[in-house]
Amino acid sequence: MKDIILQLALRSIRIHFLRSVLAALGIVIGVVAISSMGMMGANMTLSVTEELSKMANIVVITAASGSEGGPGGFGGGSDEKISEEDFQEIQKIAEKYGLVYVVYRESDRIKVGDREGRSTIYGLDEDVMRRIFTLSDGAFPKSTSSVIVGPTLAGRYDLKVGSRIRIGDEDKGATTTVKVVGILEERGMSNDINSDMAIIGSEKLFTGIYGNEGEYNQVNLILNDINDSQKARTEILEKMNRKKTRVNVQDSSRMLESITSTLGTMTTFVMAIAGISLLVAATSIFNVMMMSVTERVREIGIMRSIGAQKSEIRRMFLYESVVLGLVGAGIGAVLALGIGWVVVLAMVGSTDYFFLPESLVYIPFAMLVGIAVCILSGVYPAWRAADLDPVEALRAE
Repeated sequence: MKDIILQLALRSIRIHFLRSVLAALGIVIGVVAISSMGMMGANMTLSVTEELSKMANIVVITAASGSEGGPGGFGGGSDEKISEEDFQEIQKIAEKYGLVYVVYRESDRIKVGDREGRSTIYGLDEDVMRRIFTLSDGAFPKSTSSVIVGPTLAGRYDLKVGSRIRIGDEDKGATTTVKVVGILEERGMSNDINSDMAIIGSEKLFTGIYGNEGEYNQVNLILNDINDSQKARTEILEKMNRKKTRVNVQDSSRMLESITSTLGTMTTFVMAIAGISLLVAATSIFNVMMMSVTERVREIGIMRSIGAQKSEIRRMFLYESVVLGLVGAGIGAVLALGIGWVVVLAMVGSTDYFFLPESLVYIPFAMLVGIAVCILSGVYPAWRAADLDPVEALRAE
C-alpha cells in the first residue's frame, strides 16, 4: 500500500517544482564542492606519500655529528667517522629492511674553466649509484676519473657530458681533474644525499683524493617498506648504543608524517570553505519549507479536521526535505565524479589515485552531509506545521 503522506509530499514538490529545484541545486553544489575538495586533498596526499615512500630511508651518523644536522646527513661539523666495523654491524641489523650502503662526503673547492666555487663531493659504490640515481643525460662512471653531477651544479657551471672539473685547492697544490660522464635528474632536498648541487664519483676516486678508506661519513638504509622505519631505527639504536652512544639515526618517515599531516589540515580547511555552500543551501531549503507551511495552512487545517495526526503532518514536511536532499545529493554525487576528476587532474597533475577508496569515500561523505543539512533545515518548519491549531488553520484564506 502506498504511503499517502509520501504521495502528498511528492505532490507538493511537483506543484512548486521550480522552487524545489532551486533549493536542491544548493545541495548539488555543496556535495560537488565538498567531494571535489576532499578528493583533491586525498589524491595529493596519496601522490606525495607514494613519491616519498620511494625515497624512504634511514641515515646513520656518528653521535658526535648530532641528530639535528639537517638534510643530506650533515652533522654538527665533527670529524668523527663511522668505521668499517660499525658499518658491518649496522648492515647485519638493517639489511633485512632494504639496501644498506656507505657514503663518503667532503666539501671542496672546484674549478670549471675560469669559474671557481665549492661543491659537495660524494664517494659511492658504482652499483649503489645505479640503484638510487636516475640520469637525465650520459652514463654512470666506469673509471676513477669520471663523475656524475647534479642538475643544479650543471646549470650553474654550464656542465655537459664531456666537461672537466678540477677538484681541490690549487694554492695547496693538491688538485684532481675529473670528467663529467652523466648528469642526474633533479632529486630535490633529501636527508640522505643532496645530489642536485653535488659531484658524485666512485669510492676509489674519493679515497684517492682524500684518503680515509673505511671511514665513512654516514651509512644509509633505503627501506623496502616505509612502515618498517620505526622498527629499523629502534633496532639500530639499541644495538649500536648498547654500551655508549655511538650513532644517531635520522628517519625520513618523520618528514612524511609532517607533510601528510599538513596536507590533511589543508584539505579539512578547504572542505570547510566548500561546506559554506551547504549553509547557503540550508537557508534556501528552510525558506522553501517555511513558505510551503505558510501557503498550505488551510490544507493542514483540513487534514487535521479529517483525522490526520500531528506526527503525520510533521512527517509530510520532513519527507519533502528528505526528497530534496536525496535528489540533490544523488545528482551532486554523479557530477562530483566528473568535476572531481577534472579538479584532481588540474591541481595534482595525475588521476592515478582517483578511483581508490581513500579518494572516492568523500562522495558518500558529502552526500550524507547534504542529506543531513536538508533534514535539519526541515525540522522546524515540520514542527510548526504540526503545531498549527486546526480551527485557526481552517479560517485561513
